[in-house]
Amino acid sequence: MANVLDIRFSRALQMMLFLAVAAENGSAPLSSAELAHRLHANPSLVRKLLVPLTDEGLTVCVKGRTGGARLGRPADRITLAEIYRCAVGDKPLWAPSPGVEPVCAVTAHAGEYFAALTVEAEEAVLGSLGDRTLADGVRELRRLDTGCARH
Repeated sequence: MANVLDIRFSRALQMMLFLAVAAENGSAPLSSAELAHRLHANPSLVRKLLVPLTDEGLTVCVKGRTGGARLGRPADRITLAEIYRCAVGDKPLWAPSPGVEPVCAVTAHAGEYFAALTVEAEEAVLGSLGDRTLADGVRELRRLDTGCARH
């Protein structure tokens, strides 16, 4: 079975960027269907991604026909590290193959070794993301934009 790169963070970040731009433009909350369309994803995936973001106060969701999602606080007060934590949860960055019989130093200690590497890598990732806000992301995207009208 091939490992698939986890896309929850990139999808959650993109969704939050859509909400930040909508907030800047004074737009109405975005429905899960609209967010799903923009992400080329299923609305149920969008709703699953919104749950931890809403639980942490990063988004506010209103149910109903005129409802939708909006930022829970200003984009300059939401760090990318917060979005990462909500999207990824407690899932480790790396994990050793499960069920390997400990027959040598590698198989006996790979789990411990991977755990230490994971902690170090996640600290670096969170340190980098913690210094960046959602508003910084919107500014960077606008800087990269070639002038074409995009959502």
